[in-house]
Amino acid sequence: MARLKTGLWLFSALLVARLFTGAAFAEDTGLAGFPQPDWATATPEEEGMDSAALAKLVAMGKAMRFDSLLITRHGRIVLDASYAPYSADQLHIVNSSTKAVVATLIAMLLKDGTLDSLDHPVLDLFKDRKIDNVDARKQALTVQHLLNMTAGFDWDEGYNGGAETSLYEMGRSPDWVQYILDRPMAHAPGETFYYNSGNSHLLSAIVTKLTGKSADDFAKERLFGPLGITEHAWFKDAQGISSGGFGLALKPRDMAKIGYLYLRGGRWGAQPLLPPDWIEAVNHATVSMNATFDPGLRYADQFWALPDANVFMAVGYHCQVIMVQPGRDIVAVMTARDFCPFRKVANAIAGTVTSDSGLPAAPDAAAALAEAVRAAATEARGPVGAVPDIAAAISGRTYSFPPGPLGINTIKLDLIGADPQVTWDIPSRDRSGGTVHLQSPIGLDGLYRKTAPPNPWQPFVYRAMKGSWVDATTFAIDVQFIGQGEERNWRLSFDGDKVTFRTKGRYGKDVAVEGRAETSVQLGFRR
Repeated sequence: MARLKTGLWLFSALLVARLFTGAAFAEDTGLAGFPQPDWATATPEEEGMDSAALAKLVAMGKAMRFDSLLITRHGRIVLDASYAPYSADQLHIVNSSTKAVVATLIAMLLKDGTLDSLDHPVLDLFKDRKIDNVDARKQALTVQHLLNMTAGFDWDEGYNGGAETSLYEMGRSPDWVQYILDRPMAHAPGETFYYNSGNSHLLSAIVTKLTGKSADDFAKERLFGPLGITEHAWFKDAQGISSGGFGLALKPRDMAKIGYLYLRGGRWGAQPLLPPDWIEAVNHATVSMNATFDPGLRYADQFWALPDANVFMAVGYHCQVIMVQPGRDIVAVMTARDFCPFRKVANAIAGTVTSDSGLPAAPDAAAALAEAVRAAATEARGPVGAVPDIAAAISGRTYSFPPGPLGINTIKLDLIGADPQVTWDIPSRDRSGGTVHLQSPIGLDGLYRKTAPPNPWQPFVYRAMKGSWVDATTFAIDVQFIGQGEERNWRLSFDGDKVTFRTKGRYGKDVAVEGRAETSVQLGFRR
């Protein structure tokens, strides 16, 4: 897709100004108070929204396994809910919403003229590398093709089903950028859409090529700094390239700032941070995503869109979403532990709007909404169950499992005593072929026990766990990987030296694996 040239930006700016009225822009430095350290807040009715409908939305978020739900209208927060055990003052991994942030940095380089055109050939930016499988199709590959996921690489990421083979191979590769560039071409660039996180990692590498800085450092200077985003985490590959397809962690309010930048036509207060035609392209996405789960989905510049609903989104695995509804002047943020139906959520949010201006106060509905938010943030005590005789027999024993879909090598439950613990080993995903040792306290009283307070720069190590006996031989464990958009429910059924471990895999597929208690000889060898 060819991009409008610099000389046409004035036309685009006028077009965007018609979409986002002058009054809305004035609001940035007036009523909404941006730029400032944090958001202004308002009651839903002050912004033309229904508190009772928002309370139902909070309940829907709980059913959909949300970690947080934040909604702004006219630049003010009208709903800010977090779901225990997550709290909104913690970082949350945004998974593939990282892609939209990296794309935003590309847009800044385009605005600066550091990147001359989105039609710039990709191979020209990597002349220092010897690249395999170069043919006419790979030579025709441009930055715009990467942005639109139409690069044409031979790639398997499990989109619409699959094994995610390429993603795992990239993760094990000593040089992610080289692995991606070396992939053979399956299609001519621009021929078809296929979701490919390798494209996004190349975009991050291009940011580094053109600036001499990681995407992380460039974002601190040019994006996070102006938006007042002061705390984040961002994974880097072995070469120091910020992961382009995933790996960024933000707080929900900071996610909303990125959406608000796009809602306001690329401006932050008086600062024009993004070119107007970039916003126009995202707001009118045209590339079909060929999505079996919603044929109406379109794509542009690392953003998903529902054009018929006037919605565009940054989307990450398990519903890490920054959703922009320009026609309603709304930014909504969701973080979650499971997938969500985007169209259903967008329609539910839209349904809370009843006026473009303020409504009369609704104290009863406002009180019900406040109670819904409070209840969501409060941990509910789970079942405890009677402790069977087998608990003492299995406590302290290590059970091992064969390699396979379970993804756990060993597990040990220490359930007797004042400090119950669960210890388990998982295979390392890097090239070492080793294991990762994990340990967590576990609550046996129906409440979670958490690992040590999270290190803001290592959000992946924060877990909460509770367990209960389902019957005389089966122990259930609820594991929350807080701020990672992941949870696991494990069921271990014991029979002598055998244990059957039941859970669900990455895409909800049932997994059942039989393991055995290790002998003292095996334990000695492992030590």
